Amino acid sequence: MSDMLTLEKFEEASELVKKVTSETKLIYSEYLSTQTGNKVYLKPENMQLTGAYKLRGAYYKISTLSDEEREKGLITASAGNHAQGVAYAAKKYGVKAVIVMPTSTPLMKVNRTKGYGAEVILKGDVYDEACEYAYQLADEKGYTFIHPFDDLAVATGQGTIAMEIFKELPLVDMILVPIGGGGLATGVSTLAKLLNPKIKVIGVEPAGANCMQESLKAGDVVTLPGVNTIADGTAVKTPGKNIFPYIRDNIDEIITVPDEELVVSFLDVVENHKMIVENSGLLAVAALRHLDVRNKRIVSILSGGNMDIITMSSVVQQGLIFRDRIFTVSVLLPDKPGELVKVSEVIAAQSGNVIKLEHNQFISINRSAAVELRITLETFGTDHKNQIVKALEDKGYQPKQVRTNI
Repeated sequence: MSDMLTLEKFEEASELVKKVTSETKLIYSEYLSTQTGNKVYLKPENMQLTGAYKLRGAYYKISTLSDEEREKGLITASAGNHAQGVAYAAKKYGVKAVIVMPTSTPLMKVNRTKGYGAEVILKGDVYDEACEYAYQLADEKGYTFIHPFDDLAVATGQGTIAMEIFKELPLVDMILVPIGGGGLATGVSTLAKLLNPKIKVIGVEPAGANCMQESLKAGDVVTLPGVNTIADGTAVKTPGKNIFPYIRDNIDEIITVPDEELVVSFLDVVENHKMIVENSGLLAVAALRHLDVRNKRIVSILSGGNMDIITMSSVVQQGLIFRDRIFTVSVLLPDKPGELVKVSEVIAAQSGNVIKLEHNQFISINRSAAVELRITLETFGTDHKNQIVKALEDKGYQPKQVRTNI
């Protein structure tokens, strides 16, 4: 479909996707603007009906098919967001959708996809195996395959996000866009450059899944030996071959973000904007602190918000630890009555809140000389933590910070 990714097609797609998308108006972030010295706006695609931007590309792609292609039934492979996008779009067109998902897919995502009327098949341990099986079924049963990212029509649909950004903020200087396989980044960057060749479009990848960065370095699509990131929506080993030339021409730079920064960004967005954003969507928030610019109008695309409760709980706990809002300290005490009370009084005087105690009598051969007490505390942050540690030192204890296990 060589006629895709033109201004005319983007305009057509922008009108069509309005039938299925929610209005995700830009949110000005006072907190992130103050933190970075820029004017930061968030594009909250996590608030879409299916919880992610993927609905745009799926619906537009299906609109470009012939009646015959649609009536054959649609098939795709996905671990979540694209699955729900295709399922919902197929329901709107009244056609069958088969979604192959890895066996490790969270039950919430499986049930949501089924809830839109799709047939779900669990196959393979990872996306690549699910995708291989989906292609096999497409060949056997004549289904029409809808690729999650390596399709120019899908990328055109995703690019409608840029059209909306420009309508709301015509003088935008920079757009930060997450990259997994590259479909979203292709659509957004291509349209952004058509509308304003001077705009900067920065791609953001997890440090443990930087397939596009490595491909751009090599000058061609490369496959990573493996991926390791909590940003499951962008955990892709091989970017799209069809869309790669557009990324190469239109993405100005790629920033990689370690998982630890996504955890802290989750807390930033929850506390300051009361929104749940999945780890892949947080890439464009975490990347703000990697930019060496000031006083620019920047839009961060929050690509999705489909995070299961167990993952959310883990991210919150880790975020509190990274921010020193929870920490664990080890002190040695004589094993005699009253010693625990003395330590408690020191902590209480500094307004520390004890949430767990571990008492180990076997740290030393002579337990009357020393037993270990591990204290896990809630604090207001790094300064408060340091204040408590200093108070313990002043009382003659020799506190050592140790790994926190909540």
